Amino acid sequence: MSAVEVEKKVEEEESKNVEKSGELLFCGGTSWDVIGRRKGAVEGNLISPTRLRPLVGIDIRFVASGCSSCHCVALDVEGRCYTWGRNEKGQLGHGDSIQRDRPTVVSELSKHKVVRAASGRSHSVVITEDGYSFAFGWNKHGQLGSGSAKNEIEKSPVRCQVSDVKNTACGADFTVWLSCVEGASILTAGLPQYGQLGHGTDNEYNTKDSSVRLAYEAQPRPKAITSLAGETIVKVACGTNHTVAVDANGHVYTWGFGGYGRLGHREQKDEWAPRRVDVFQRQNLLPPDAVISAGSVNSACTAGGGQLYMWGKIKTTGDDWMYPKPLMDLSGWNLRCMDSGNMHHFVGADSSCISWGHAQYGELGYGPNGQKSSAVPKKVEILDGMHVMSVACGMGHSMVIVDRTNVGDRLDQLDVYDGKASVEGSEEPVSGPPVSKQTPKKGASKATQNSKRKKSKDSSDSEDEDDNDGDSEDEDSDESDEQVNGRTEPKGQRGGKASGRGRGNGAKKAAPAEGKGAGRGRGRPPSAKKSPKPAQGKTGTGKRGRPRKS
Repeated sequence: MSAVEVEKKVEEEESKNVEKSGELLFCGGTSWDVIGRRKGAVEGNLISPTRLRPLVGIDIRFVASGCSSCHCVALDVEGRCYTWGRNEKGQLGHGDSIQRDRPTVVSELSKHKVVRAASGRSHSVVITEDGYSFAFGWNKHGQLGSGSAKNEIEKSPVRCQVSDVKNTACGADFTVWLSCVEGASILTAGLPQYGQLGHGTDNEYNTKDSSVRLAYEAQPRPKAITSLAGETIVKVACGTNHTVAVDANGHVYTWGFGGYGRLGHREQKDEWAPRRVDVFQRQNLLPPDAVISAGSVNSACTAGGGQLYMWGKIKTTGDDWMYPKPLMDLSGWNLRCMDSGNMHHFVGADSSCISWGHAQYGELGYGPNGQKSSAVPKKVEILDGMHVMSVACGMGHSMVIVDRTNVGDRLDQLDVYDGKASVEGSEEPVSGPPVSKQTPKKGASKATQNSKRKKSKDSSDSEDEDDNDGDSEDEDSDESDEQVNGRTEPKGQRGGKASGRGRGNGAKKAAPAEGKGAGRGRGRPPSAKKSPKPAQGKTGTGKRGRPRKS
């Protein structure tokens, strides 16, 4: 089969899927402002697949979220675009930064028929029927592809500098577009830090001649990946900081951050340009109807015979898979769709829906009597017998589109979520903790607090993201330098001692070195987990485990 025929077949498969529509079901966390930022129980989790009130009866044909996204995008058959979730950087496209608990139509896109969408950590990208692309949200690294990073936040849709686009995918802070233009079938823009843009460089530079602090040059203009100019890329998926792509011949390419073996090259090296994965060649090329997916720290695809292969960090414990290995649990299943979240996966196969992974917010959809997490693929019993047409996973949530045919009465029995309840539910925990945080602390003057606050602002989002690229399984907790309870969390020192509250590697290393029971949690009441004995003969420990002079 020639490359052109394969491309046509892939497009046919995709259009077949797109034309179908069904009911959207959601499971996972709805306290959007605290997901991934606070340890412990969070209110408002939907632990069973639930219908969303504004979308009941609406024919949804496409859903999108991302492994580092705390917001969602859904498209209906009329081409309307609905968004909801976290909105601190304008990533919902409504012209403001107000969180939405209910799916809301993006009014500025009403003139266009939107057919595809993708979302990153704090930005969203959509594609219209006539091949245009629009984006909104955070643009510090040029991830909106608008040609300029002058405006750090775009709260309403702006045109991306690409044309004839047929698909898109977003990493945490970068975007990939697939276009029909010959020789430029794949274009990228955004943060180049780990080589995830595929242009052979990470665009690193020193902020000042005298400074050791590194920064990464934003790339706001979408640029074709030259090393793939001779190939026609037909599928793409993005993890937090890596990209997986498939060409019309069935070869798989990966590039970007290499930690945990997520690129599948038997080593953990970062790849700054696309590199072919050697497992998928000759007899094991990917068929035109293959499914690909990228989680924050792993990758997956179906190859010959529909067998699912995975690589990278597959479980929170145990060895990482440094190259693609077949996941034998799913042998024999006919996988139609798959998506990966932070550390969980959802698959639509035959007349079942299967999920597994590490979950904190009920995102696996096993229901009140089911387990919270599962190391092995398990059926979502509530959806058994339903035809799942599309799935999307985000940070702490999952969405599925199910065919209403023959299951209308079963859908009617599912809960319907109004969105209002979460406002009360999520606000109480948010406003609670600051009381303990803002009590006066011994030895920490206001001046140091202010200077630290300022310092952490300067060090800006990218530094925090650099530290955590999303590699720890609790990457959800270090999601970016976002604010917790309205206060930027600093990484600095307090009164000359290493503070265990900081995030990022520095703080983690500093805490054990101090050896005086520094509390490592964030916002933990000072009395929690104190060492029973006074530290080193002192008369008792002060707040946050700091020694107090007798």
